[in-house]
Amino acid sequence: MFFKRNLKKTPLDRIKDELKQKSKNIPAASHHLTLGDRKLLEKIRLVTAEHNLNNVTRTKAYLDFYLRYSEVEWAFLGHMVSRNGGYNMTDLKGEFLTRLLSKKERNSFFTFLERGNWLIFQDIYPQFLIYEESLKQNKPLFYLLTYLNVSTFMETIWNHFWKNHDTYILCIALVINEQSYLEKRVVQNPVYQKEVLNKFEFFLQDLLSFNHILFPYGSGRLKGQTLHQFESLHERILLGKRLYYVLFDQEFLPQAVKWAKAHPHTGSRKDYWPHMFNQIKEGIPGFPFPLRIKNCQLRKGAGRIYSPKLENAWKNVSQPEAEKGDWFDDVSVVDYLERDEINIDGEIEHEYCKTLERLELAAVAKKTINFLE
Repeated sequence: MFFKRNLKKTPLDRIKDELKQKSKNIPAASHHLTLGDRKLLEKIRLVTAEHNLNNVTRTKAYLDFYLRYSEVEWAFLGHMVSRNGGYNMTDLKGEFLTRLLSKKERNSFFTFLERGNWLIFQDIYPQFLIYEESLKQNKPLFYLLTYLNVSTFMETIWNHFWKNHDTYILCIALVINEQSYLEKRVVQNPVYQKEVLNKFEFFLQDLLSFNHILFPYGSGRLKGQTLHQFESLHERILLGKRLYYVLFDQEFLPQAVKWAKAHPHTGSRKDYWPHMFNQIKEGIPGFPFPLRIKNCQLRKGAGRIYSPKLENAWKNVSQPEAEKGDWFDDVSVVDYLERDEINIDGEIEHEYCKTLERLELAAVAKKTINFLE
């Protein structure tokens, strides 16, 4: 009778059971590390650090890994989302936000974005390298994840993936992991709460719907989703799931991969809209500019919007060590792994165009006010 009931268990039931069992045996892993294990862990730390210099190097590393192991879908999702992180960083030195935010505020926003970007990479990329080495040795090495301070949740998921090869569960689990990992380290961090999340300008961006995640494809086309409640862990996880459905649509995915391979990430929005953005300033310094954007086109004779490369906007930052601790404490997060029966077309171009118009209007108004002062 027991075996019959056990056979009826779903993959998610089995994952929950294993996580419940692990939570009862809280002591850290007691697996004996061989010399080979220790050398591998050291190599993984070094390789991860080499790629974790800045947003551009991280973003490239995600894509390179996906092109080697396309079954690890998060690597491409992470690549495309990381591109957007780079755009947000360079926006802080671009045409509009230099007029709307003080230098101190822009530096605080960059520190916030960079810390989150860096933390995610140093947590997830070692997982990828453990998977790669497991394939090479033809045996699961996920017991090593705990020595890299990776959540016990992901150790369970990777072992499940090794046996069942469920690419969807792995990808959404990594979404849950990344957002849960950031929650206390960044989103609830008192410094970022005070200097970034509680600032009026942050909510201004939210009201302006400036939290777009854009997936370029084709010739200047965009798909994506918008996040309106950044401080909600639940909303960020749901956004990740929606982004998955947009990106891994059977018809759309090949177009997105083709675009990503053909357009190396620089951090500049010129990467996807060269007709609207440029990496050099085309306006006259100190000269008030009229409104230039209408229906995602520049008005006749108007110069393009300044959007610098990341390397020209920000220097590399040396980050303090990641805070220790496992975020996992509730098996109910497994419920997020359920597939949703939804159809998302990812239409975002119109909304994004309206955002650019509102942002430009705000920047012109701020410049005019400053001029009158």
